Amino acid sequence: MQITIDLPADLEQDLIRQAEQSNVPLQTLILQALRQLIQPSSALTSHWPEFILSYEGSPDFPAFESYRDELLPPRELELF
Repeated sequence: MQITIDLPADLEQDLIRQAEQSNVPLQTLILQALRQLIQPSSALTSHWPEFILSYEGSPDFPAFESYRDELLPPRELELF
């Protein structure tokens, strides 16, 4: 199928620049972008959402390392 669209000049230049930097043909870059756009949200797992990345935790919660002294040492494995 062939589809013709009119792109704003700035978008066209951005696409051309991105294709050159990625060393892929312009058509391939556009196809990849369209495929990524129509994929279901659950298939997009390449990046954590910003609200997860910016989470700072609770300042009153004890540090994970503070419980290390309470751990039992590992058992020695019996080889024979």
